[in-house]
Amino acid sequence: MYQQERLNRIMQIIRQNGYVTVKYLTSTLHYSNATINRDLNILAGQKLVHRTYGGVEWIEQKGVPLPFRYHKMRAEKLRIAKEAAKFVHDGDTIFIDASTQTELMAGFLTDRKNLTVITNNVAIVTRLSEYNINVVCLGGKVVEPPYMLDGTETAENAATYQADKLFFSTYGFNDTGEIGIGETTYFALHKVMLRNAKKAYFLADHDKLSTPEKRFSRVLCSFEKVDAVISDHSFNEATKAVYPDTTFVKV
Repeated sequence: MYQQERLNRIMQIIRQNGYVTVKYLTSTLHYSNATINRDLNILAGQKLVHRTYGGVEWIEQKGVPLPFRYHKMRAEKLRIAKEAAKFVHDGDTIFIDASTQTELMAGFLTDRKNLTVITNNVAIVTRLSEYNINVVCLGGKVVEPPYMLDGTETAENAATYQADKLFFSTYGFNDTGEIGIGETTYFALHKVMLRNAKKAYFLADHDKLSTPEKRFSRVLCSFEKVDAVISDHSFNEATKAVYPDTTFVKV
C-alpha cells in the first residue's frame, strides 16, 4: 500500500469511528507503530485529525479534505486531464491552477517542447521541473498543505504574467453555465488568470455539478468566459445554445 493510499485508509477509519487508538490502527492496517505515527503526524500537520495520548480523533471538515480529493473521481479526472492536455502545444505559455483535477495534467505534458507552465501548485512545479520545461511557481501562503498556494502575493505575482491558455477547475458548476467556488480561496487568483490568459479551459467531472445539497457559495464566472468546458457530464442542448462560442468536450 502506497503512503497516500494508507493515509486515505487511516482517514476513513478515523472518520467512521470519531476516535481510534494507535494500537487499533496498527492491528487493523498491519503496519508498525512508527509508520502509523508518522502518518498521523502528517494528517495532524494538515489539520485533518487531532492527536491525543495514544490515539487520534477526527476534526470535522468544512469541505472534502485534500487527501480524499486526490482519489475521488480519479478515473474521470484522468480522462479529463488527458483530453485537456491535447490543447497544450509546443511553445505555449500556460497557467495551471492548484486543483487536484488540473494537477493530473502534468503527467501528460512532459513531452512538450519550449513549454512554460505558471502555477500555484508546488506538486506541478516539482514534477515538471524534472523535465525540460520552464516552470514558474507563483508563491504565496500554503492554504492546503502541502502543495496548494494562495493569497494576495500569489494573485499579485500572477498579474505580472501573460499566458496563451489557462486550465482551471473549481468547487462546482451548474447547468445554467455558472462556475462557482466554495469559499474565497483562489477567487482573486482565478480572476487574474482569467484576465491574463488569451484562452481558458474549465475542467470538471460530473460530481462537481451543483445540486440542492451541494451549492457553491460564490460565482466566479460563466461559461461565456471560457473557450472550452472539458467534462464527463452531458450538458443539455439548451445550455450549449446559450454559449455558442464555448466548446463542450465530452470525455
